[in-house]
Amino acid sequence: MSKLKGIPGKKCGTIIVKAEELNNCRESVMMQFCGNKLDKKDFFGKSDPFLVFYRSNEDGTFTICHKTEVVKNTLNPVWQAFKIPVRALCNGDYDRTIKVEVYDWDRDGSHDFIGEFSTSYRELSRGQSQFNVYEVVNPKKKGKKKKYLNSGTVTLLSFLVDIEVTFLDYIKGGTQINFTVAIDFTASNGNPAQPTSLHYMSPYQLNAYAMALKAVGEIIQDYDSDKMFPALGFGAKLPPDGRVSHEFALNGNPQNPYCDGIDGVMDAYYQTLKSVQLYGPTNFAPVINHVARYAASVKDGSQYFILLIITDGVITDMALTKEAIVNASGLPMSIIIVGVGPAEFDAMVELDGDEIRLSSRGRFAERDIVQFVPFRDYIDRSGNHILSMARLAKDVLAEIPDQFLSYMRTRGIKPSPAPPPYTPPAQPIQTQI
Repeated sequence: MSKLKGIPGKKCGTIIVKAEELNNCRESVMMQFCGNKLDKKDFFGKSDPFLVFYRSNEDGTFTICHKTEVVKNTLNPVWQAFKIPVRALCNGDYDRTIKVEVYDWDRDGSHDFIGEFSTSYRELSRGQSQFNVYEVVNPKKKGKKKKYLNSGTVTLLSFLVDIEVTFLDYIKGGTQINFTVAIDFTASNGNPAQPTSLHYMSPYQLNAYAMALKAVGEIIQDYDSDKMFPALGFGAKLPPDGRVSHEFALNGNPQNPYCDGIDGVMDAYYQTLKSVQLYGPTNFAPVINHVARYAASVKDGSQYFILLIITDGVITDMALTKEAIVNASGLPMSIIIVGVGPAEFDAMVELDGDEIRLSSRGRFAERDIVQFVPFRDYIDRSGNHILSMARLAKDVLAEIPDQFLSYMRTRGIKPSPAPPPYTPPAQPIQTQI
C-alpha cells in the first residue's frame, strides 16, 4: 500500500497492489451464455443486459476478469461466445468460486443491477445441461419479497476447452528453425580499410555488422539443430569479372552457401570483405525471394525460416521489397532487419508494419513478418557491450514466437508430440561363476 502524492496539502488517496502467484495453466475456454426472462429495468422498452464475470481471490475478494457485450432491448439475450484463459477465470483452481453479475446497461454509466449467481470451472465444464442453468438472484429483492423466486435465468450454451500451445511445443515436436544471414556490402558503408567504415576490421573490437550478427545469431543457433547457416551478401562487385550481385554466397559457393555455426558465418564475412568491391544499389528483394523460395517448398509446419538482414541504408528497390514481403507473409518465414550506422531508417519502420499493415499493389500482408531495430539504440556508452548486445538480441527476437505461432494457427498446424526422452539400453548383469 502506498499513499498517492501530487497536490500539496491535499490527501490524494492510496493505491493498494495485491498479488497472487499464477498457476502454470495453459488451458483456455470458449463459452457462450444466454438469458431467459430477465427483469425489465427500462421504462421505455425492456432491458439491455450484459454479464460481468469475477474471479475469487485467495483473500476472499473478487476481481473482474471478463465483461460480455451489451444485447439491446431484450429480456432473453444471447451473448456472443468468448474465449478466456483458465488462469484469468480461476487461476487454474477448478473449484474456486466464479461470481457472475447481470446488469442492465444505461447510457450514463449507472447500470442497473439485475441479479447474480455463482459457479465454478468444474461445474461449467459439465457443458450444456440442467446443472448449468442458473437462477439470477437479486439479494435485496429476495429479502423484501416472500414470493420472490428469481430475476430470470442464465444458461450455459457451450463450453469448449483449448490447450494453448507455445513456440517451444513446436520446437520440442521437431519443427526446424532455418536461419539465413544477408549482409549489406554497398559502398555507402565506407571503405573497409578505413576506421570510419561500418565494415572496418579492427584488430581490437568487432564492427557493428559483426556485433549484430553475433548477438542475434548466437541466440537463434540454439534453435537450429544442424547449426549450418546459409550466409548471403548483396550490393557488391564480385571477382573475377566485377559482376554486381544482390544475392551471393559469402563462402563463394552458390550451390552450397552454408557456413558452420555463427563462427563460420563470421569467417565467411571477413573473407568476403577482402575479396569483393563494395558497390550498390541497396536491393533487398533478391535475398528475401531467395529465402522465400525455400519456405514455399515446406509449408507443413516441419520447418520455419528466419532471415536476418543487416544493412546501413536506404532501400533502393522499395516497391519490389514490399511485394516480396507481402508474398512471403503467407509462408513459414520471418524477417529481421538490423539497421547499422547513422542513416534515417524511415523505410525500415514502414516495412516493420507494426503500426500500419504493409501492402503492395493493393494487397495487404497476411501477417506482420518483419521486425526492425536500429543498432545505434543499443550502443552502450559505458562500453558494456555484453549487456547491450543481450538487449539487442532480446528485442530483435521478441516478435518471432508470435509470428511463428500466427502462421501455425492460421494453417491449423498443431505441434507434433515430443519424442520420449532417450534412455540408454540397460547393461546386462555379469555374474561371476
